[in-house]
Amino acid sequence: MIADVLRTVAWANARTQVREWAEAADLWDRVVAANPVHGGHWSQLGEARFELGHYAEALKAYENALRLGVWDGRAASRPGEIAYRIACCHARLGETESALDALTVAFDSRLRQIERVLADPHLRSLREHSRFAEIVGIPDVEGLSRDEGRRADLKLLVREAKRRAPQALSPETARRFDADAERLSERVPELTKAQFVIEMWRLLRVLDDGHARVMLPDDDEDLSRLLPVQFYLFAEGLFITATDPAHDELLGARVLGFDGRDTADVAATAGEIITRDNDFGHLELLPDWLRKTPILHALGLIEDPGKVKLTVTLASGERTDVALAAVPPGPVAREGFPAPPGWTFLPDTLGRPRPLYLRNAGAFYWFEHLPGHDLVYLQFNGMVDVPQEPLEAFIERVFAFIEDNTVGRLVVDLRLNRGGNMFLAMPLLHRLIATGRINRPGKLFLVVGRKTFSAAQIAGTLIARHTHAIVLGEPSGSRPNFTGETTPFSLPHSGLMANVSDLHWQSSVALDTRTALAPDLYLPPTFAAYRENRDPVLEAIVDLREHLPAW
Repeated sequence: MIADVLRTVAWANARTQVREWAEAADLWDRVVAANPVHGGHWSQLGEARFELGHYAEALKAYENALRLGVWDGRAASRPGEIAYRIACCHARLGETESALDALTVAFDSRLRQIERVLADPHLRSLREHSRFAEIVGIPDVEGLSRDEGRRADLKLLVREAKRRAPQALSPETARRFDADAERLSERVPELTKAQFVIEMWRLLRVLDDGHARVMLPDDDEDLSRLLPVQFYLFAEGLFITATDPAHDELLGARVLGFDGRDTADVAATAGEIITRDNDFGHLELLPDWLRKTPILHALGLIEDPGKVKLTVTLASGERTDVALAAVPPGPVAREGFPAPPGWTFLPDTLGRPRPLYLRNAGAFYWFEHLPGHDLVYLQFNGMVDVPQEPLEAFIERVFAFIEDNTVGRLVVDLRLNRGGNMFLAMPLLHRLIATGRINRPGKLFLVVGRKTFSAAQIAGTLIARHTHAIVLGEPSGSRPNFTGETTPFSLPHSGLMANVSDLHWQSSVALDTRTALAPDLYLPPTFAAYRENRDPVLEAIVDLREHLPAW
């Protein structure tokens, strides 16, 4: 009997995957008859019945799924999605008021991809109803003036920020958010395009959401021109670490000022608009904002949106002023890590190899054996699957190598990892926990830094919590428990894309209020080490040979 039920579930999943809906529906009917308390099975039955046009049967299945709750890894399992399908069923059955009620539930449950509601044929019968526009909240901007259109965009941004928030804003935060939004609405006529975008960013700062943003389009030079140099904030100050070939003389220069303003003052003002989870993540984001001359100009920090006079101390020690023109946005200026393709990268000019953490910084994951130190160095620069070797297969290869070569120590480096899919971290975590020779004090090391964010933050938090890893580097760019997700939506008048997170990720215990994953050994990046192609973090790990007490 037990085997029969499990076999039927497997068959039902197989038929669903190949979209053979009639067979899938019959199989899921058998599954829920045997197990009526599993919300995921009801959701799958609802999908099969819906695809067959059996809306009454689909409605009953979806209602059971919503009541029981669903978690099966699919986007369709979210409460907002299930309520949305319930609305579609009611609409197809001609039950308009029930459909509108269900659509309200869907929006209240943080339905994603809201624009599709306007085009979904299942909801065609609802669109002329007076409640529909009120529920959906996407304004019709056709024929609106510039100021009216901006206010429509702002209204949608405010609505989505409140609707998507996975935890209700505190009364104080809500009052501040509404007051700031009202002041911005009043100021709309006086603001340039760049200033309006900046003020929307500033508004989102209130949410304490590092994923919240208004995205600057690459094809809009009014907003997105960039200086042809790359900055980095070291302990000693702001330095130029990469340039396009026309400005190689600036490599290694310390930046003292922008159009006569002290760099610290410029950074403080620009930093006021940057959304972040914590101040360490801010250190990662700020240098790129200091390249955006249209933004600096709109903030009143430089005189011309297309150029700036930098005051620098060159690598030679000479202090000078250099005029730099910003370049149009595009892949050459924006993409590529640790430097855009074709640019000159300071570590490549120093006459010695890059340190390991920069050697393959453009790869998503890789490892190297250091037999002289009984060590495997494993770097993750993105929580993604590479088609040639998915991450789980790569992890298996790494640990097979560790077993075959009786490697005694392992470094997991997440300091350059901005995230991706957090579920991909689980095979690594499971392997670390299970490998007793590695999962011991002084044998396992985790490196994090300001760039460790989002899915990488989750991975780091889980490793630090569930293993004996010693954490090195600098504090991570997010919190162990944080609000975050990327599900952009369009602001209809401007066409700009915005994002507000709709999930709360709790990778640590509920009482964990840390603002970052702090290292056990604090080793912040210094320009003194960088200009010598040294990595003090790996040096410290190599030097550590003591048998440490339980960590």
